[in-house]
Order: sequence, then structure tokens, then C-alpha cells
Amino acid sequence: MAMAVVHHRESSSGSGSSLNKHFDAGKYVRYTAEQVEALERVYAECPKPSSLRRQQLIRECPILSNIEPKQIKVWFQNRRCREKQRKEASRLQTVNRKLSAMNKLLMEENDRLQKQVSQLVCENGYMRQHLHTASATDASCDSVVTTPQPSLRDANNPAGLLSIAEETLSEFLSKATGTAVDWVQMPGMKPGPDSVGIFAISQSCSGVAARACGLVSLEPTKIAEILKDRLSWFRDCRNLEVFTMFPAGNGGTIELVYTQTFAPTTLAPARDFWTLRYTTTLENGSLVVCERSLSGSGAGPSAAAAAQFVRAEVLPSGYLIRPCEGGGSIIHIVDHLNLEAWSVPEVLRPLYESSKVIAQKMTIAALRYIRQIAQETSGEVVYSLGRQPAVLRTFSQRLSRGFNDAINGFNDDGWSIMNCDGTEDVIIAINSSKSLSSSSNPANALSFLGGVLCAKASMLLQNVPPAVLVRFLREHRSEWADFNVDAYSAASLKAGTYAYPGMRPTRFTGSQIIMPLGHTIEHEELLEVIRLEGLSLAQEDAFLSRDIHLLQICSGIDENAVGACSELVFAPIDEMFPDDAPLLPSGFRIIPLESKPSDAQDSLTTNRTLDLTSSLEVGPATNHAAGDTPCQNTRSVLTIAFQFPFDSNLQDNVATMAHQYVRSVISSVQRIAMAISPSGLSPTVGPKLSPGSPEALTLAHWICQSYSFHLGAELLKSESLGGDSLLKNLWQHQDAILCCSLKSLPVFIFANQAGLDMLETTLLALQDITLDKIFDESGRKALCLDFAKLMQQGFAYLPAGICMSTMGRHVSYEQAVAWKVLAADECTVHCLAFSFVNWSFV
Repeated sequence: MAMAVVHHRESSSGSGSSLNKHFDAGKYVRYTAEQVEALERVYAECPKPSSLRRQQLIRECPILSNIEPKQIKVWFQNRRCREKQRKEASRLQTVNRKLSAMNKLLMEENDRLQKQVSQLVCENGYMRQHLHTASATDASCDSVVTTPQPSLRDANNPAGLLSIAEETLSEFLSKATGTAVDWVQMPGMKPGPDSVGIFAISQSCSGVAARACGLVSLEPTKIAEILKDRLSWFRDCRNLEVFTMFPAGNGGTIELVYTQTFAPTTLAPARDFWTLRYTTTLENGSLVVCERSLSGSGAGPSAAAAAQFVRAEVLPSGYLIRPCEGGGSIIHIVDHLNLEAWSVPEVLRPLYESSKVIAQKMTIAALRYIRQIAQETSGEVVYSLGRQPAVLRTFSQRLSRGFNDAINGFNDDGWSIMNCDGTEDVIIAINSSKSLSSSSNPANALSFLGGVLCAKASMLLQNVPPAVLVRFLREHRSEWADFNVDAYSAASLKAGTYAYPGMRPTRFTGSQIIMPLGHTIEHEELLEVIRLEGLSLAQEDAFLSRDIHLLQICSGIDENAVGACSELVFAPIDEMFPDDAPLLPSGFRIIPLESKPSDAQDSLTTNRTLDLTSSLEVGPATNHAAGDTPCQNTRSVLTIAFQFPFDSNLQDNVATMAHQYVRSVISSVQRIAMAISPSGLSPTVGPKLSPGSPEALTLAHWICQSYSFHLGAELLKSESLGGDSLLKNLWQHQDAILCCSLKSLPVFIFANQAGLDMLETTLLALQDITLDKIFDESGRKALCLDFAKLMQQGFAYLPAGICMSTMGRHVSYEQAVAWKVLAADECTVHCLAFSFVNWSFV
């Protein structure tokens, strides 16, 4: 018993000493300043050194010799933790400042709305009392309510201009922060901590008006400088010229500004403005830039320069920029215009009477541009190919400006109409003074060119979502473009007549590669390089690449952006294009027009859609009237403009070619629009997939029943097999399901949403894809080996493999199942179906 006690005591003593040794090894160590400096130097090079590196550090640095490697490890762990906490604290402080500023904006907006409600209540009570009094005294007496007009001032002397400026300031502030305009929230633009800002439009004031409020991490003077340079961010601005500038008595400045804007389509004239711009600082430190049109001051700087323009009016508008505590600014933007809608055809008037369009083109665009500059300044934006953000912005602006210039064709730029007899829908204009040259390499200038020819046209589209159409035109260029015409334009960028158009026959391989260059912060505009792969048909050039490169901007691809214009503008470029590369832009612009209630009956078109998704929005027991669905009753204006360089001896030939090409593009776009247009017919009549095929619901039943018949399992859950829900669930199935015809060269006739995503195509383009194109060599061999088995027993399992999308991307899948789709009689084989399980892009 005694021995056991002694042994226990020895064990306890041993474990205690071991525990003390453990605490000694991990106890807190106080480092000297020299030791901390040495460790910090190592941390700057490698925040997480390995054990060998830590031991090497102790050997090489004598001042750390008394510290154990484990303690060094703990120091680095604590240092990384402190760095992480510091970054997180900085991030939270930034978020807190943003939320505080946003909360301040929302509180101000709430106060403004409360004042507006109170004012409306008072006006309502007054009107009730007035109507009651009027009906009791004289029923024939009508009350006329007039809007007070601003008093006219003499704009020919500084004192009169200062009076106009002060009046403009007062009216602008009442719109920006007061209740002078009944603002309503912009549809689809909900405010929040991650949103660009708070956006509102007016639906009751004269003209069109929009307002934006947001937080920007730039100083007020920098913001004012950017916004006053309207050419840099307002894509529709053609020219802005300050004719007179003089100081105001309160430290501000007054400017007389003449502005020209492009017309968005060939069907309407452009607009110009003659305005007074007033810049001043308020007592609270806020910076204000306000503007309004001058009345009674004649035609502005030059009546001859304004001959091609319709004079429009700027009602008191501008920018209120308030500095924030801790840096940054809160900005209020108001745009209030009268665009003189009477001067355009009636079908286009909604475009000039819509506050949503002005909000997208001016107000929201200004705030987004400021946010973009702020993020680029802080280094948050990274672009590819080593290009600086300012260079890429310049490319986008040049593409947009060149396209606008082609659409408008101003005489003072050298444009003249070659043929336009009033009945021809394609307008041919020439510009003999426009040449293509690069200042960085004058040797590449094309001195033999006679100028530039532009073929342009505008047309009305019915029930076609602009964003969907532009996305299709971008992703499926081969559906509408002619590779040889692209080669013609691209050859103008190469030196010498050897590469001049038409000298080398080329075949387009069908491959289109999209290489992103940059995008705006909300991806509303994409800048990219398109490579079109071509092969020379000449024997001596068989091994030479005939690829064509295009610089392209694509915007307005968000279907939820109300009033946004959709554009696809491109220009041929050299493979190693410099920053000042010559550009000759062409492309498409689709502008939505707000529908009218009277247009409801017009939406019942006779054209059927090839898009399966239109039938998925309708429940089995619902029957929407015309106009109930958001995709119906929509109209938009499509404007097409293509530019071609020409030699003076070939002007007529190029004009004929351009005319025919634009006509063919119009026909292709009309065909595509018919295919992607949601059907206006009764939802009980299902859409056809292709001529002669069963209706979508019937084909969905055949696919599921055949799967169950051959494999003895259910493709879909049993509760989803009734009515239209079967079609909807098949469409939303996670696996890619595709059907191909049973012919000598099988082509695809149907795919669910996952199948379209996997192939990166649409239902329209799907019917041009053959079965052999999507498999690689091993996949084709596996399919050939199992094809006999598939036809004999009705199904086959294909091993894991790789297939190809239409964009050339590799897609891996764990397994593929193939089965025969039987018709209703269970004897006739209608098509073959494939299901790709767990697919993903490599």
C-alpha cells in the first residue's frame, strides 16, 4: 500500500513538472524593439513562414537566438490576426460611413415625402372647399389653375443674367431637396446599401424630369469638374461650347453654354440647347452647378450652325454636391427638359415624353460615371490586356460617338445624302472628307480611299425585348453577319493594296471568340474584342490566318432596366491595335417605346414563336388578357448603321453592296425578332418547336414516358407529371436534356434551359447544331460504339467525357444517358434524347 502511494506521488510530481514545462514553453514573451523590427521585416516578405524558415531566421538573426521557434510561430500568428482585424475594422468603418450617408439621404427623402403629403392634403382640402363653394354660387364658373411661370429677365447684361442665375438656383434646389416636383421611385431601381443611389422620375410635371441621389468617394470640386465636362459621360452629347464666362458677385461663375445632342434614330432631328450655367457655393459648404435655357435671346451663337437642330429647353436643373464627414460627397442630380416632342413622328413621341428614358440616358448615367471614376481612382477596378481605364473609356466613347455620327450624318461633318427618294427605307450617305489614319503610325494611312459610306435604316419592332435581341445579335453573329463584308472593312486597316478588300477569298469557320476588355461597375456596358476565325481559300495562302478582330461595346442587356437603350456597336481593328487605333463603328441600337393602352389589340400578331419559355409563364387554369404580361404590347425602334470605306473609283459599287448588305441584315433581324418575340396568342395554344414537330407539351410527355418505358425509372418526380407542370419541370431540370432528329445528319430540335446553357445557344440557333459538333473525338467514338445498342434496346449509358459548346468552351459531364423518344403509338421513333448529368464548364 505504501509503495503504491509513493509511486502515485512520483507520477503526480512528474506530470506536474511536464505541465510546468509546457506552460513555460508557451508563456508570453516580451520582445525588444530590435526583435520586433527584425520580425516585421520578415513578415513584410512572407506573412506565413514555414518551420524551416523560422529556424533559419533564428540562426541568421542573433537577437532572436533566445526565443524558441514555437514562440516565433505564435508571434506570426498574432501578427496575421492583427492585420486581419485591422483590415476588417477599416472595411467596417467604410461600410458604416456609407450606411450613415445613405441613412441621411433616406431620412431627407422621408422628410420631403412627408412635406409633399402634407401639401397634397392641404391642396385636396382647398380644392374640395373651392368646388363646394363654386357649385353653390355659380355652377357655370370654372376654376383655372395656372402654373406660375418664371418672370423674364434681361439676358443681355450681367445684372439680368445674375438675376436669372439666382432664380434658377432657387428653383433647382426646390426640385433637388424640396417638393416642387412630385417625384416617384424609378421602376426597378430600389435603394439600398449596395445600390448606386436613389432614383426618381416625375409623371406629372411639364416636360420630362428625373432625379438621383448618391454617395460618391470623391471631393465636390472633382465631381463638379467631371459633370460639367458633359462630353466625357453623356454619350448623346455632340458638342458643348462655353461662349461667355464671367464671375458673379457672390464668388460664383456664370457661363453661357451652347450644347448639341445627337438624335438617337434616323427618324428624328437632333436637339440643341442655349443655356445659362451657374456655379456657386452655398453657406453650408455645398457646391451647386445649376442650368436653365435662356428665353428671348435669339437662336444662340449661330443660326446657321443650328439649322439641323430643333431647339429644346432645359428647365432648372443641375447638381447639388455636399461634402461628407470623413471624405466623399453626397450628390443630388436633377435633369428637367422639354424635348419638343411635337417635332418628331407620333410613333416616336413616347421616346421624347418619357422621364424613364431621360433618367437612364442622363441622370443615372452621370451618377454611374462618377462612381466608375471613383472606383478606378481607388484601384478597385482591374482591366485586362494591360490597358489603362482611361484608355478603355476613350475607346467606348469613340465607338459610341462614331456610331452616333453615322446615324445623324451632319452636313458640317462632311456628310451628304447619296440617295433618299422617300420610299426607300435604306439611306445611303457619303463623307468624302472622312479618312482613316493613325497618328501613331502615319505609314498606315490609306491615302487612296475616297472616303466613308454609310448605309442606315430604322424600323419599328413589336413585342421584342431589346435586351434579348441585342444579346442574341452579340452571341450569334453568324446568324446575321457576312464574314466577307467584315473582311472588307477590316482590310481598310492594313497597309498596301495587297490586303485591300476582295483580293483574297476567305471562308468563315463559324467560330467567334469573345475576349473581355472591361465593363462598368454594374455591367450595364461591356467592352470586348471579338475574334472571327477565317481560312484563306487560296492555295498559296492556305497556312495564313485570315482572322478578323472587332472592338465592340454592348450595353442594355439587362431586361429589368426600365427605359434603357440596348446597343451593339463594333469596329474592325488591327490585331495589335494601339491606343489611337482608327475606328469605323457600325452596329445596332434598340430603343424601347412606352406602350399605350390602345395598342393592346395590336399585340395579337400572327407570327408564332420558337421560344419555349413563353409557354412556361402560364398556369394551366389561367387565361391572361392581352396586355397582362409585361412582354406584350411593347414597341421599340431599331436603328441600323453600317460604315464602309471606299475608293473614289468604286463608290457606286460599294454603295450597291452596302445597300444590299443592310437589306439582308434587316431581313435577318426581322426573322430573329419573330423567333424570340413572346407569343401574343392565347396561352392554351402551345408554341411549336419547329415546322412539323409536336407541340411543346406533347413532346415533353413523349420524352418523360419514353424515359420511363426504356429505363424503368422516372425522369421527373411523380407529382410533377400532370398538365403544364410537366413541361415547366422538364424545362427547369438540373441536367441538360437535348433532343435530336433521327436522320443521317442528326440536328438538335429541342433543349431545356440547362441544355441551352451548356451549349451556350438559344432555341432558334439550336436547330443549326448537329449532334457530332458537340462531342470530341473520344465522345464520338463512344457514341458510335453504343449506337447499335441504343437502337436495339432503346437506351444506352455513355461514360463520362467532354463536349463542346457553340462558343468553343469545353464542358465535362459525369455521365450521359441516351434513349429513343417514342410517339403516342409507342412504335414510331420521333427523335433521340440525351441527358448530360452533372455537367460543368472546364
